Amino acid sequence: MKPYYQDDWATIYHGDCREILPTLDKVDALVTDPPWGLGELSGTTSKARARNSYASHDDTEEFVVDVVVPSVVVALGLCKGRGLVASGCRCMWLYPRPRAVGGFYQPAAVGMSPWGFAGYNPVLFYGKDPRDGKGQSSVMTSLTQRASTTEHPCAKPEKAMLWMANKASVEGETILDPFMGSGTTLRAAKDLNRHSIGIEIEEKYCEIAAKRLQQEVFDFSGAVG
Repeated sequence: MKPYYQDDWATIYHGDCREILPTLDKVDALVTDPPWGLGELSGTTSKARARNSYASHDDTEEFVVDVVVPSVVVALGLCKGRGLVASGCRCMWLYPRPRAVGGFYQPAAVGMSPWGFAGYNPVLFYGKDPRDGKGQSSVMTSLTQRASTTEHPCAKPEKAMLWMANKASVEGETILDPFMGSGTTLRAAKDLNRHSIGIEIEEKYCEIAAKRLQQEVFDFSGAVG
């Protein structure tokens, strides 16, 4: 399949990840922030719609069960045993059992939180640590950064994706994100000297991601834990 965008570090595919994932070769790691099943952001939805097509606003528990979790399982199968999935609290129990659960906190001022003080964002750890070959540890971190783009309704701060990419991979490896959105994972990978592959069904977000990848690269390789 012809990429929507490609440079020396990143490749973007525009389409349904359920169709594109089976065409990909093996990669080193999975880093993704798929829909959380928090309820629809706009329009109408149904279980049938979730099964047959999806877009950024199809954020229901049925969609997570029917589309997201099976796609994440396929993506993990493409990886060499390593993956970090920002699952959200509501549907984290629907995923295969991880080796560990970590995550990050965001103050309410820079992220949504029903409690009004700090939002907990769980991250499921699969596979072994790329540095020592042992099981991933249940690491927590705290962020005070806003999402790096406002052009996607569920964008994450780049610091969060930098942290996840660094935990899942080492320099020169390739990271896969089948729910790419506006490309924060791919941008973080590029800043960390990792290659990346992203898949996104909505063309407008592919375009945003491509523009972000063409911006100046910042070297964060020694600045994240």
